[in-house]
Amino acid sequence: MGDFGGKVILVTGGATGLGAAVAVGAAKRGAKAIIINCTKSLKQAEATAELVRLAGAEASIVQGDVADDADCKRIAQAAERYGMLHALVNNAGITRHVAHGKMDGLNKDDFLDLYAVNTVGPFQMIRACRPLLEAAGRSSVVMTSSIAGVTGIGSSVAYATSKGALNTMTLSLARALAPKIRVNAVCPGFIDTRWFSDKYGEAKTQEIRDNVIKRTPLQIASTPEDVAEAVLFFISDASRVVTGETLLVDAGLHLGTM
Repeated sequence: MGDFGGKVILVTGGATGLGAAVAVGAAKRGAKAIIINCTKSLKQAEATAELVRLAGAEASIVQGDVADDADCKRIAQAAERYGMLHALVNNAGITRHVAHGKMDGLNKDDFLDLYAVNTVGPFQMIRACRPLLEAAGRSSVVMTSSIAGVTGIGSSVAYATSKGALNTMTLSLARALAPKIRVNAVCPGFIDTRWFSDKYGEAKTQEIRDNVIKRTPLQIASTPEDVAEAVLFFISDASRVVTGETLLVDAGLHLGTM
């Protein structure tokens, strides 16, 4: 996975799930400092920060909404004390759960809200962090996208569309920010997090999990740690010649079933 020693990494949406797994995983691989951003989940962010510290890295928490440009600038300022930023993981995201055929279930505001966080937010974060990323020499940005942005499936048409736009932006910025900054995207399928049990209860969550296992060729319900390995690859020196890549990490879900 390359040498994470001395690296400073900022993770938006880093309090829980995939973001937390990336933060802790980077700390375990020797990162110097992890900056954890959250919007509301301060208690969970503090728990993740403690795990980061136990793994041997410095940890700090910055609350802020990536849809707000002023917040993005303030989040980026948390890395100024280090003089550089080696990696930015644009992980913050939101969705709406609306069946794709139910067109009256979405309105203009739904689209704008999702775009503000899922698409505009990553752009604003990169813009705010760019001087620090360039100061690091060869740095990396990773977008948390989704299989929805590749195949058009997912929790809603608005969500899939916002992630499709994020994938296009990954290509645009990989070209524009080279050679100092690499930009790649990870596109997960199902991620088995506590979000499902909190929302649906354990019985329904197990039903969802079983269905995912049945539908995916590898018969795996991916954990946050599974997907975090792909993100960590993109921010490691092992991927130093990779940019503009959109990597599906979905246990083969995009292939369909036999």
